[in-house]
Amino acid sequence: MRISDVLTNKGSEVVTLESTATVRDLIALLSQHGIGAVMVSADGRVPAGMVSERDIVRQLHVQSEALMDRPVEEIMTTEVVVCSPTDKVDSVLQTMTEQRFRHMPVVDEGTVVGVVSIGDLVKSRIGELALERDQLSNYISGAV
Repeated sequence: MRISDVLTNKGSEVVTLESTATVRDLIALLSQHGIGAVMVSADGRVPAGMVSERDIVRQLHVQSEALMDRPVEEIMTTEVVVCSPTDKVDSVLQTMTEQRFRHMPVVDEGTVVGVVSIGDLVKSRIGELALERDQLSNYISGAV
């Protein structure tokens, strides 16, 4: 299964935020969309960074109340790892697991076409395994 298959099932909406937006704006956006991370971008097409709930929590003990009015550029991850629609789900899952992050922009010809989470990828892999199981069961029972 490829990343393009995951995007076909989940959709390709990308929620973005400019780097000058505040952490307060970020939290409102995360809540509004029910998501765990946002791509930081000036134009909505090219990632300048990613910022997640984890980034907020990691800064709370340092900045506390002052954090809410700080720009997201101060807490975002700037070295964004991306994948392409043609990448295999297993390969992207391995990268996310090894590098310990949960959201990855999908870039095609220099433009973001979606964002996948580790949850999206696990869900697609479970669906794929269930289909294989059903096919094997049908084959064994002679239903094919």
